Amino acid sequence: MHEIGVLLEVVKSVERYALENDVKKIETLVLQIGELSSMIPKYMMKLYPAAVDGTILEGSELEIEVLSANGLCTDCKKVFRVLENHGICTVCGSKNFELLSGKEFYIKEIECY
Repeated sequence: MHEIGVLLEVVKSVERYALENDVKKIETLVLQIGELSSMIPKYMMKLYPAAVDGTILEGSELEIEVLSANGLCTDCKKVFRVLENHGICTVCGSKNFELLSGKEFYIKEIECY
């Protein structure tokens, strides 16, 4: 389960941001995770309290937005949702595509004061 290691790195990044910007308290941390990334949101939610224990994020809320995996059909050039359509273009039925999104992992927002 590598989610804990990733969360600990996120915590370090947010703590660095807090220190540089004289932040006293983090209320909410919003992450964006691509549905094809190796991160499993339910595990991240479960591990979050342990990852933030004893840090400026302790007591904060974690929100996760899952970003769709989108592909560009290399035959008809239309964009479609890869997982939802099992890798098959919804316009022409081709299985040939270039992945445009779905592997992202971002800190989208830090609500703090």
